[in-house]
Amino acid sequence: MAHDHADLVPRADAVERVLAQRSRALDRLDTERVPIDALAGRVLAEPVTASEDQPPYSYATMDGYAVDATDDYPLDAVDREVFPEDDPGGLDAGEAVRIATGAPVPEGANAVLKVEEASVEGREASETPQEDGDAVVGELTGTDLEPGTYVYERGSNVEAGEELFAAGERLSPKDAVLLRDLGVEEVAVRERLSVGLLATGTEIHEGRIDDLDSPMLAGLVESWGHDATYEGTVPDDYDTVEERVADLAAEHDVVVTTGGTSVGKKDYAIRVLKELGDVDFHRVAVRPGKPIALADLPEFDATALAIPGKPVGAHTITTLVARPLFTGRTDLPTVPAEFPVDLDLGPSGFEYAIPVTLDDGTATPLGHVDSPLAVYEDTFDPSVLSSSTRATRADGFVLTESGLDAGQQVRVVRYESVE
Repeated sequence: MAHDHADLVPRADAVERVLAQRSRALDRLDTERVPIDALAGRVLAEPVTASEDQPPYSYATMDGYAVDATDDYPLDAVDREVFPEDDPGGLDAGEAVRIATGAPVPEGANAVLKVEEASVEGREASETPQEDGDAVVGELTGTDLEPGTYVYERGSNVEAGEELFAAGERLSPKDAVLLRDLGVEEVAVRERLSVGLLATGTEIHEGRIDDLDSPMLAGLVESWGHDATYEGTVPDDYDTVEERVADLAAEHDVVVTTGGTSVGKKDYAIRVLKELGDVDFHRVAVRPGKPIALADLPEFDATALAIPGKPVGAHTITTLVARPLFTGRTDLPTVPAEFPVDLDLGPSGFEYAIPVTLDDGTATPLGHVDSPLAVYEDTFDPSVLSSSTRATRADGFVLTESGLDAGQQVRVVRYESVE
């Protein structure tokens, strides 16, 4: 059955708007320098450019003989060996020299003949070098080589002047490898985002029900490399919500509210954000989690996210739409699986995120009557499932805009890949 969803924003569009807001949010942050052993999750404030070629010289990747691959065998194997700590010197035409793995390649050589493929016959090594060079040990023969064989060539990894990291890029632990190779010991990064979490709802404020969303959202923010502070609760009172959001926007870079994002009489979050700033979007075509909102609060130099208050829906929409604000990442890595049941969906025009458990290549929808959590039968019910805390025991979710058939191959986004 078709519905009018003209006010809904497609997920891809919402993510692009979040990324644009991320740029504004990062520009508002100060810069600090951190050592490269503390760079994980940090965002570069300026690009990193190579100051010199890497490697700075060509070196051997095998034990063997340094040769000019364009010379014909036999070659004169000279009486010396080049080690990693040596000045390699040079080779004359028709010469070869023994070389160790990691040693710089002599000038005049462009390949390494593996020791296992080499044969040296002829004279014994002289006790002292000849006056005009190294003593000849014997005649070297071996397999035919192409220039570059077993040689890590100068500048083949990084060329001087090449930009390796862009400003705004989020760093991971593996980036320390290349940075150290470039001689970089510390980098300029943006300060972490300060995020204030505020739960709305009289029932939560009065302690009649627990705030299930804030601890989860705080954990996500922290796992994405930023600082989260739980700032308590407010009742469903417009003036109180507005005052508290304004106070937090003055204190934090990002304000995340939970609850009050729908269109009910006491759903004040969106109205408050419209009063305090500019709401970029409200309602994304994803279920569960549809009524998410993003706002820019320029008066406070802050960003606001209004997250719906049901725990599974809150987690789903935060990882799908809000994650790029904190990480810059939009990828959704998946694993293949088989769907075991027929499953219909609700209204068209939505992307549905169906929580599943994974077992031996089978993705069972958690919440289906055939699963340990039976809250729906033939048709996926995101509204009920979104409130089920047990649904968080799913291993991931399947994104689909159409119903699924038993035996159908699906792609599962594992929660660990987006948290």
